[in-house]
Amino acid sequence: MEGTVVAVVVVAALFLLVLKSGMRVVNQVERGVVFRWGKALPSHRQPGITFLIPFADRMRKVNVQVVTMPVPTQEGITKDNVSVKVDAVVYFRVTDPVRAAIEVQDYHFAVGQVAQSSLRSIIGKSDLDDLLSDRERLHEGLALMIDSPAAGWGIHIDRVEIKDVQLPESLKRSMSRQAEAERERRARVITADGEFQAAQQLANASRIMSDTPEAMQLRLLQTVVEVAAEKNSTLVMPFPVELLRYFDRATKKLDQEVEKNEVEKNQIEKSARDVDGLKAGIEQIAAVADKFAPAAELPGPQSAPAEQQEPTSASADPRP
Repeated sequence: MEGTVVAVVVVAALFLLVLKSGMRVVNQVERGVVFRWGKALPSHRQPGITFLIPFADRMRKVNVQVVTMPVPTQEGITKDNVSVKVDAVVYFRVTDPVRAAIEVQDYHFAVGQVAQSSLRSIIGKSDLDDLLSDRERLHEGLALMIDSPAAGWGIHIDRVEIKDVQLPESLKRSMSRQAEAERERRARVITADGEFQAAQQLANASRIMSDTPEAMQLRLLQTVVEVAAEKNSTLVMPFPVELLRYFDRATKKLDQEVEKNEVEKNQIEKSARDVDGLKAGIEQIAAVADKFAPAAELPGPQSAPAEQQEPTSASADPRP
């Protein structure tokens, strides 16, 4: 009787040991892939307590949480021949634990290598402006390039993002100068637009005041009131605008008179120069005439008649 009891106790203990050796606990964030005699079972074990056949089954736990994998910095040349360094981050998770455990040896390493090669490829196909501004399209392209091989491994790529783009120092300085010049251009355009609008409003106000002279007086009185409210010790003396207009007209008339006198003076000087030139020409002609006058002089016609008159007077003499 005692031997039977001992045998039952021993059998029960062995059964509990075997049962304990085959019992496994799968966490909520994991899935269990069971290999029976080296062959993977088609279905995976869900979270909770699961039992394995001792010495026949072996279970591998696969994490199904989203994995955040940083992609090391990759150096490449963009489509517009600019050397850049780009790093990214990949978010992925296991959707089929059986395929992730069978199809690929280390899916973390495989996804990392595919991400690096895809990132270098996307750098060579993109311009620098796309890397800096149009990143959403690049993220979609990267996710598609990485997800194509990863889908066969039971892995789904949730998102791929480019973290940083490192540019050469010379290019940074050039872009800084370009941005500064662009901001300066915008500031000048805004200032010029403000001046233009202010000039338009002033022109409209001047037309209104020219049509209604009383508006100028009202504006003057308003200015006096504002100055008196701010600085009580300031004395404001209104100056008639009509007097300024009189001075303006007088100044314009004086300028016209001065300009007229200048024109007349220039004409007189020109006439004097013409007269002086004429006198000089006459003097030159007279000098030439005096030079050639002795050579052209001929014998006087009065000498011969004098000789002829002497005999006449002799014949007229009454003396014998």
